Amino acid sequence: MMEGLAGRAPRLTTDLTALEAAAGRVMAPEAFAYVSGTAGSGATGRAGRAAFEALRLVPRMLRGTRRADTSVTLFGQRLPVPVLLAPLAAQQVAHPEGESATVRAAAATGVPMVLSTFASRTLEEVAEAAGGHPRWFQLYLPSDRAVGASLVRRAEASGYGAIVVTVDATHLGFRPAELDSGYSPFLRGTGIANFTSDPVFRAGLPADADATQAVLRWAQISTDPTLTWEDLAWLRGLTRLPLLVKGILHPDDARLALEHGADGVVVSTHGGRQLDGSVSALESLPAVRAAVGSDVPVLMDSGIRTGSDVLKAVALGADAVLYGRPYVYGLGLDGGRGVEHVLRCLLTDLALALALTGCASLADVGPHVLANGDLR
Repeated sequence: MMEGLAGRAPRLTTDLTALEAAAGRVMAPEAFAYVSGTAGSGATGRAGRAAFEALRLVPRMLRGTRRADTSVTLFGQRLPVPVLLAPLAAQQVAHPEGESATVRAAAATGVPMVLSTFASRTLEEVAEAAGGHPRWFQLYLPSDRAVGASLVRRAEASGYGAIVVTVDATHLGFRPAELDSGYSPFLRGTGIANFTSDPVFRAGLPADADATQAVLRWAQISTDPTLTWEDLAWLRGLTRLPLLVKGILHPDDARLALEHGADGVVVSTHGGRQLDGSVSALESLPAVRAAVGSDVPVLMDSGIRTGSDVLKAVALGADAVLYGRPYVYGLGLDGGRGVEHVLRCLLTDLALALALTGCASLADVGPHVLANGDLR
């Protein structure tokens, strides 16, 4: 507002729901299709937003909330906000610096980043850019288990604080926006840096392998459609880092995750990119929370856009959220500055939403802040 007195408006919109349209005007069409696209008709993506919009907050007055405490503790570590950056692959499609720019912006705003296995920067490069700032590593467990073990060891050595294994993408969803553009960043070598830099992966290539051969081997082993719960138990035996399972929507699957060694779960529809017509993550959250009890960390993603959305997720049982596409739109619009702008808007909106509902801290948030908190 003070800048406005001098006739200067923000470089980017502060409306977090308008970032997608803004990014669509400046990003390459095929890159935008990759980032924004959803499965099939887009029903799951729309359901994710509709679930948040159906909930209404009930503000309470005169609670003396001068400054709301947004901090949260996860796996013994105190974080300033209940927000982490979701693992989004191949961020170089949005900006040449990709994940390196993103993690610097995350560090500047106190938001931990969850780095994708399919990043366009190696996990070591991102760790260096992050400095001492907390970060986690998301794992797609490869069909070549030796490569998977190598990725986990590298994450441990590079200071990543948790492993988030994604289980809802063992088969790639039917994504018309990507198919219609005929574009995959991975087949062009973007998003496979953690593989081409891995000594175990490279040992499986001929000595004179070129970039095409590396991409073909990546395509053969990068995910495993035969995964079972026993594979999660194997992964649990591989590391002492906290282990979360991402992609849970059914309470029985949440219980199975814990039975096979998980320390926490992430309720997620993969941003609507996998199964068309799926139940939304927010709708699934209360049952998953009830299934695992109050002491198990439960995170959620998919459909979150604003600070009020974060508050609604916490009210229904999430300890924290993973924030996805909007920050990549910020990256596409203005690089690291764009990511930082998006996160500062989100966190300001969250702090205000807490104060305006009469909550002094996240501990004060529960279903009572919602007009229909049980979604019935």
